[in-house]
Amino acid sequence: MNQGRSSLVRDEKLIFELSKPGRQGYSLPKLDLSPQPLEKLLPPSYIRDDIAGFPEVSEVEVVRHFTRLSTWNYGIDTGLYPLGSCTMKYNPKVNEQVSTLEEFAISHPYQPEELSQGNLKVMKTLEEFLAEITGMDRVSLQVVAGAHGELVGLMLIRAYHDFRGEKKTKVLIPDSAHGTNPASAYFAGYQVEEIPSNSEGRIDLDHLRQVVNQEVAALMLTNPNTLGLFEEEILQIAEIIHHSGGLIYCDGANMNALMGIAKPGDMGIDVLHLNLHKTFSTPHGGGGPGGGAVAVNRALEPFLPVPLVEKGDRGYYLNYDRPNSIGKVRSFYGNFAVMVKALAYILTMGGEGLRLVSEAAVVNANYIRKKLAGIYHLPYDLPNMHEVVFSDKIQAAKGVQTIDIAKRLMDYGFHPPTIYFPLIVHGALMIEPTETESIEELDAFIEAMKSIAIEAEENPELVRSAPHLTKVSRLDEVTAARKPVLRWQP
Repeated sequence: MNQGRSSLVRDEKLIFELSKPGRQGYSLPKLDLSPQPLEKLLPPSYIRDDIAGFPEVSEVEVVRHFTRLSTWNYGIDTGLYPLGSCTMKYNPKVNEQVSTLEEFAISHPYQPEELSQGNLKVMKTLEEFLAEITGMDRVSLQVVAGAHGELVGLMLIRAYHDFRGEKKTKVLIPDSAHGTNPASAYFAGYQVEEIPSNSEGRIDLDHLRQVVNQEVAALMLTNPNTLGLFEEEILQIAEIIHHSGGLIYCDGANMNALMGIAKPGDMGIDVLHLNLHKTFSTPHGGGGPGGGAVAVNRALEPFLPVPLVEKGDRGYYLNYDRPNSIGKVRSFYGNFAVMVKALAYILTMGGEGLRLVSEAAVVNANYIRKKLAGIYHLPYDLPNMHEVVFSDKIQAAKGVQTIDIAKRLMDYGFHPPTIYFPLIVHGALMIEPTETESIEELDAFIEAMKSIAIEAEENPELVRSAPHLTKVSRLDEVTAARKPVLRWQP
């Protein structure tokens, strides 16, 4: 067992169970004025009734309770977070600090342009950097995350075809795609047709040629794909799609493998979304904050959402005069704090630094692949990019499945990787170490995975009943999903 990764775990009670009648978390001096009924001071709709069972606790009890609960959270600041396809990498705290500078933090999204020149310059500069990094012509920063970027990208594609008077009904999506891809295509009004992967885990070109016709509006692909493999025939793919009048949307979730090395715009990509909260510094996960970008080539630029930031004689301004735009897709202009962090990250790293990020991410993933190959099954034993996908095939012979391996890994002090995705790999274990992990952290993770493989062979029940050292042991996940308890009852 990897030592030093477990800590004291208290039997923490619920805040309701800590409650004692009459206990308060504050004290106020006596009033030197005559008390007034609340009804005279506030409208009745602002006055709430007493809350039955509301906890009565002291300040120190509240502080200690929630501080102890916070120590149970596992985050990127506490250890390796190897979720594949998510790029859960450590984010420099200086970028967080920059985004909270008073001049940024207190500015209102709808204040006049003459008072927002610095903000607009940040947005315009970030847009230009992202265009350079991706090899695209123009960028919108309104989108808030990946799935939103997918939808906006498809809306742009629809606007392009409609403007040209073309009737397109289908979107082609590889079977290894993110699950949000078909959802976004359907939401944009398209039928979805799946493209199978070949024996190497990449798009089957022969099948692609068979299904491409004049009804195809676009191909949605991820490159590198969700198996961590680069689509080596991307130029041929682009030629096939473009020849039929379709466009190529690229899911940029895996841009962490390409920065400074290859540009999607050079591969024939027409529209690309980026996750600023994955690739460019903002912490990812926990429901936010998210921030994104949609980058397009020149043919799609007229359809980008309004407004776009421009620079003219009067400085920076927001341009709403775009008659072919798909309109507004987000309140305000996007998540500005995330933009500040992304720009700080890019300026700090520089072009050479961004390339080193991608190179280190690829090296780390291949290091894990080589160290665990043969111990865990590799459905596609090929050099990978920033992530690698194993399966539970070897351990399944002893009755140990992917979920068991993931649960047991928690006993070793690591967050589990992504499991059961991509769907084309049965029992998938998808690992992305990112570039921010040291050789020591990778070795500790590898040793934990090796130990679990030995346990699965020698004592499979130990793994099947894991976790054993966590606050909560193995849950009945089926019952929890079918009969969730959403309200606490004393």
